[in-house]
Amino acid sequence: MDRNSIIGIILIAAILIGYGVLNKPSKEQIEEAKRKRDSLELVRQQQMAEQQVNQVAESNTEQAVEIVKDTIGNSQRLAQYGAFANAAEGTQQFITIENDLLKIKISNKGGRIYSVELKNYKTYTQKPLILFDGDSTEFGLNFFSQNRSIITNDLFFVSTESKDYYDATSEMQTVKMRLKAGENKYIEYVYTVYPESYKVDFDINFSGINEIIAGNLTAIDLKWAAYSPQQEKGAENENIYTTIGYKYYQDDVEVLKSRSKDDNREEINTKLRWIAFQQQFFSSVLVADNFFPNAVLEFTNIENSPKYLKHFKATIGIPFEYAEKSNVPMSFYFGPNHYNTLKEYGLELERIIPLGWGIFGWINRFVVIPVFNFLDNYITNYGLIILLLTIIIKIALFPLTYKSYLSTAKMRVLKPEIDEINKKFPKKEDAMKKQQATMAMYKKVGVNPMGGCIPVLIQFPILIAMFRFFPASFELRQKAFLWADDLSAYDSIFDLPFNIPGYGDHVSLFTILMAVALVFSSRLSTGQMNDANQQMPGMKFMMTYMMPLMLLFVFNRYSSGLSYYYFLSNVITLGQTLIIRNFVDDDAILKKLHENKKKPVKKSKWQERLEAAAKQRGYNPPKK
Repeated sequence: MDRNSIIGIILIAAILIGYGVLNKPSKEQIEEAKRKRDSLELVRQQQMAEQQVNQVAESNTEQAVEIVKDTIGNSQRLAQYGAFANAAEGTQQFITIENDLLKIKISNKGGRIYSVELKNYKTYTQKPLILFDGDSTEFGLNFFSQNRSIITNDLFFVSTESKDYYDATSEMQTVKMRLKAGENKYIEYVYTVYPESYKVDFDINFSGINEIIAGNLTAIDLKWAAYSPQQEKGAENENIYTTIGYKYYQDDVEVLKSRSKDDNREEINTKLRWIAFQQQFFSSVLVADNFFPNAVLEFTNIENSPKYLKHFKATIGIPFEYAEKSNVPMSFYFGPNHYNTLKEYGLELERIIPLGWGIFGWINRFVVIPVFNFLDNYITNYGLIILLLTIIIKIALFPLTYKSYLSTAKMRVLKPEIDEINKKFPKKEDAMKKQQATMAMYKKVGVNPMGGCIPVLIQFPILIAMFRFFPASFELRQKAFLWADDLSAYDSIFDLPFNIPGYGDHVSLFTILMAVALVFSSRLSTGQMNDANQQMPGMKFMMTYMMPLMLLFVFNRYSSGLSYYYFLSNVITLGQTLIIRNFVDDDAILKKLHENKKKPVKKSKWQERLEAAAKQRGYNPPKK
């Protein structure tokens, strides 16, 4: 063989190899060809089944009918579910597992948790407290297998043990539910319940599923949906705090806005650590040991339902490893929204309690809750605890209250001099001169006109913090005091036969007492302010009468514990003001202010720095 022949053979071989490489099917094309083969195989099996049915039908009619039914059913299930066809039919059965705190019912249909009962709590109507229950609950994986959409929530799992009851009150118990797809091919849900714990470990194990699932999957959708039942006395107030919460992976906690009447939906494309279906005082939380890659969260408000408030729905991405065996570890929290209980799990679950953002939340977490818990250790009457908490807060804020009153008193005794300045500049075009003269007089006597407002502003975060604390305080749930049967809900001394828009269909006595106390305390404080400043005549009417009337409407449906606290707060404020008034001498204050006039006006540090900078530039201001 000459050289040219060898070169020709080499070139032909190179062309054939290059052609083979360039036309090699991609991984997606191989998967598509596999799906087509599976579909053709199903068609062939259906044709063979039809031939068998026709053969039997010719010999025995009754037997043929039964065979036809079974064959058609098997054929349809095979066409719809492929390798999971055998799990498409079954009878729903339940497995119960419980500890001291939880009673969990697991259904073989979907292998999911069918219902959760919190054994130590009751609803307002004294029925067992069920977080979610019924066939309407959804929990299952959704993925493509053999060119079919598989939803495990509709398929029947098999327990690995022939038991229908597990007692976890003294030792850990584990329930394993398997969805079989063939020999050594299955999806396994593993539930582990521990004694005296609201936490339930939940693992998903995959075995051999990589052979019947698309090879390009890195995540599988987990669909979770449930109706949120009414548990508390006031449905409207409870609905405000019923929403979906979620925590970003190594980041902050957010919630879907629960006040909107429209459907609420949030598509999250970043990592999440946990997702909570939260009610006012109880929550169901799904926690990833690592993270969820993404999620779509939404809820729908249910109008005019005597049983349910919202419908929650979450489509959660869970990581999937394309291997012979893989595992996705997670856990559930089914329990109360009790701050210390949630904090024990170290997952920042306590952040689902709506204690307020920023400084309002800090005050509740680091001041109010510790003081409240301290009192709770020694006192069983929550009405008395609220009273002592109010007194402690008022004593802590007393220096600010005193300073605010003193500043108002200074403004009041200076009123004659302010009147003289007003007479000196009666024209509107002299408003700037009048303002400058007034401020000069204040500066000369050493009075800060904003001195009375600053202490009030400092106290404002406390006011807002308590507004968030009482409706979210689990300790007040179903705790009675005087005529209020539940301090976490509204108190009613009379139920109206009709509904007043913005007010409700009942009369809350604590709210009325709060409004009356606010009228008296406002009259006392605004009376002093008006004596000091008559330029805002409408302020007294607004603060004294309009504000209490507005709060009367707003608070009528809120926590009676909150109204009780504001009532006590206003009564104590009224008493403090009367006591301070008896110890503050207006004549002594005026005498001291006049003495301040004789003193040289002290320059502020800011003014001193400005003058020093001006001197460095060579400017010497004229001496006055």
